[in-house]
Amino acid sequence: ISCHPLSGECSCKAGWAGLYCNETCPVGSYGEGCRVPCPCHNGADCDSITGSCICAPGFMGDDCTIPCMAGTYGTNCSSVCNCKNNGTCSPVDGLCYCKEGWQGVDCSIPCSSGSWGLNCNQTCSCSNGASCRPADGFCLCSPGWQGEFCDQPCPDGTYGLNCSERCDCNHADGCDPVTGYCCCLAGWTGIHCDNICSQGRWGPNCSISCSCENGGSCSPEDGTCDCAPGYRGPLCQRICPPGFYGHHCSQPCPQCVHSNGPCHHVSGHCDCLPGFSGPLCNQVCPSGKFGKDCAEVCQCTENGTCNPIDGSCQCFPGWIGMDCSQTCPTGFWGPDCFHSCNCHNGALCSPYDGECRCTHGWTGLYCTQRCPAAFYGKNCANVCQCQNGADCDHITGQCTCRTGFTGKQCEQKCSPGTFGYGCKQLCECMNNATCDHVTGTCYCSPGFKGIRCDQAALMMEELNPYTKISPALGSERHSVGAIIGIIILLLIIMVLLALFVWYRRKQKEKGHDMPSVSYTPAMRMTNTDYSLSGACGMDRRQNTYIMEKSFKDYMKESVCSSSTCSLNSSENPYATIKDPPILTCKHSESSYVEMKSPGHRESLYSEMPTSSTANKNIYEVEPTVSIVQDARSRSASYLQNPYDLPRNSHIPGHYDLLPVRHSPTHGPAWDKQS
Repeated sequence: ISCHPLSGECSCKAGWAGLYCNETCPVGSYGEGCRVPCPCHNGADCDSITGSCICAPGFMGDDCTIPCMAGTYGTNCSSVCNCKNNGTCSPVDGLCYCKEGWQGVDCSIPCSSGSWGLNCNQTCSCSNGASCRPADGFCLCSPGWQGEFCDQPCPDGTYGLNCSERCDCNHADGCDPVTGYCCCLAGWTGIHCDNICSQGRWGPNCSISCSCENGGSCSPEDGTCDCAPGYRGPLCQRICPPGFYGHHCSQPCPQCVHSNGPCHHVSGHCDCLPGFSGPLCNQVCPSGKFGKDCAEVCQCTENGTCNPIDGSCQCFPGWIGMDCSQTCPTGFWGPDCFHSCNCHNGALCSPYDGECRCTHGWTGLYCTQRCPAAFYGKNCANVCQCQNGADCDHITGQCTCRTGFTGKQCEQKCSPGTFGYGCKQLCECMNNATCDHVTGTCYCSPGFKGIRCDQAALMMEELNPYTKISPALGSERHSVGAIIGIIILLLIIMVLLALFVWYRRKQKEKGHDMPSVSYTPAMRMTNTDYSLSGACGMDRRQNTYIMEKSFKDYMKESVCSSSTCSLNSSENPYATIKDPPILTCKHSESSYVEMKSPGHRESLYSEMPTSSTANKNIYEVEPTVSIVQDARSRSASYLQNPYDLPRNSHIPGHYDLLPVRHSPTHGPAWDKQS
């Protein structure tokens, strides 16, 4: 907006007018100063600035001269008409103009019955409920009527719309002119009157109910009763007399056995007592059924039978309860769980027959016997896998190893350095000595002696390795014991020297060169628990022998290096011990060797000190032997038959074994005893 510089008059922009340019152009004009007239028609307005036409409803186009197309209306003809049944709508507001016979906002409602024409303002003149066409008022007759105004009924034999249908009836008096329904005679029914009245009905159109009782039927024409089997009388109200049944009560009853009186008056079946069935009531109810007509289902389990009369359960042996579902309480068996079980060692008995079901490790009729040796477990069916004389637990099969063995199956000897029960004791052998895996006795290397092989051994020439050993006490002996031991040792040496001279003469007489052994006792021998029989070379309660490694090597090359000696069972818990681990016998026939000698030889040994008793302690003994080989006589002596040696010549064996001292606290007590 601008104003004149001299007069101050406002110069308005296009579309605005007034003194101050604050007024829009008046209707029908636009542009600067609103001086341009609008080019629009049909009541359209134009834009005050551009002059573009804004058409009124029902018109469109640049100058609004084009009316809306059929089926559209409104501003810019953007709305669609909703008129039905060929009705037209106003292009301005969409108002529907209906055809003849239709009405409503959208012309979807036909003229109501009795009216017709434009806007349904004409009244029909049809009769008998006929309707007229909404468009032209033509009468549309109802079925059964005809004529211009539907005031004439259909002629006989016809019916339906425009009386165009033909009646199709059999036992009837014509048909209905409207529906064509046949007017049946009495006793007949159906669409074509070709069906007799259903049971219980009679008369015209079967409209009357029969008065017959107990299932009797009546005549469809006159209603007279025809009684059902088992009944009689005008209305079938009475049953057949006793002993008869059936139609007209003409059939006699059969001979019933377990029944309530004669047969049924209708079917002739016997009325069976509870628990019986069959045509003559002579059959007991099948399994699982009971009661009247065997209709009840037994509640007994498979552990019993059911009474066919009252359904009570009769339990099999081993079962109790109302339905025989409970086993006998623990410890009882048999019918009604009357008997008491006699099983032992945790075994349960069969509730049926009382048979004992042994727990693992037991057998026998009453489970009082352990599994036989070498068997264990359930029914003693498992074979023990224990080795080396181990005991097998009769329940679990677990092996209890004997002394000197270990492993799950006791298949392993104690590892080097251990011995005894469970291999839990440690060996105390010294100077490369080997330890017996059973008793822990030390096998000394050449040149050593003592229980622990911790003492140097006196070496002498021409010792016989088959004979005596030198018992010696440990260094822990106090001085008094040492002196007594030395005196005894000297006496033994003197006896051995005399024996040696005699032995040499004997060998020369036989022409054999034999390695020899002499005793080298350190002290007198006491407390010997292990007693050997004469087959081992000494009388019982004498000291035993331990062979050195060199003699073991010699015996490996000999005919046999094994022997068996029996220990005094009352003095030694290990009554028989076989073969030390180092020595093996290649010839089973020489596993036991008894040396022969003159009878007077044993008397020399009987003169040795015998101060030890069966009850003295074994820990006082140090059996050792020292070996010196004679090179000149080795080859000849190896081939010598052991049975030609003196009886008291000792084949080295493992019964020369001593238990290990478990506690040194008893030492003084032993010294006092000695």
